[in-house]
Amino acid sequence: MKRFGIIAAVTASLALSACGGAPMETATRNAPADFATPQVAPAAEAVKVTSVKVRVPRTLKVSEANRFYPGGDIVWREDPPGDRHAQVQAIVEAAMLKGVRQVAGEGRSVVLEIEVTRFHALTEKARYTVGGVHALQFTMQYRDPDTGAALSAPKHVKADFRGFGGKAAIEAERAGQTQKVRITDHLAGVIRQQLTDPEHYQAASLGLMRAFD
Repeated sequence: MKRFGIIAAVTASLALSACGGAPMETATRNAPADFATPQVAPAAEAVKVTSVKVRVPRTLKVSEANRFYPGGDIVWREDPPGDRHAQVQAIVEAAMLKGVRQVAGEGRSVVLEIEVTRFHALTEKARYTVGGVHALQFTMQYRDPDTGAALSAPKHVKADFRGFGGKAAIEAERAGQTQKVRITDHLAGVIRQQLTDPEHYQAASLGLMRAFD
């Protein structure tokens, strides 16, 4: 968990209410998250996010298959081969902290807890040909910073967006817009809207591309 001084304001009344061949691996993304039932529900009071905690469960299946549409829950290739769960955690944590820091306000202190349920960036094959979908999904919840008690019900957020392919991907990389940069910025924007205007948040409309998610 990381601490920081920037305060994110949100009203609690606004509820916390891919990549390329047919997949062979099974995925665990539909498994229920292990969240406690909220013991306290902040009514129409503002809150301040004083820290962010990101979890990437080890039960999420990693795929290293270089196919257009690999199975699994985690597909990530821009970092060297290694602990993909830890790599994804670092990316999501940086994104969430960036998004929260862009929101200022006052209110009751809370911990913003994020549990990643899917992190599907593009494989090499998809990245340098047709592109695809960055399928990014997580659950967010408020917790009491002292007791750890749940202060809200968990909310599942789909933050999918288009990933560049072919020439567009190469040009983006030359401009410094790597997958990591684009994913970090996108997730920061998503959590910022979840904290300020969640009722109007809509996941990207990806048409037929979503069928391969």
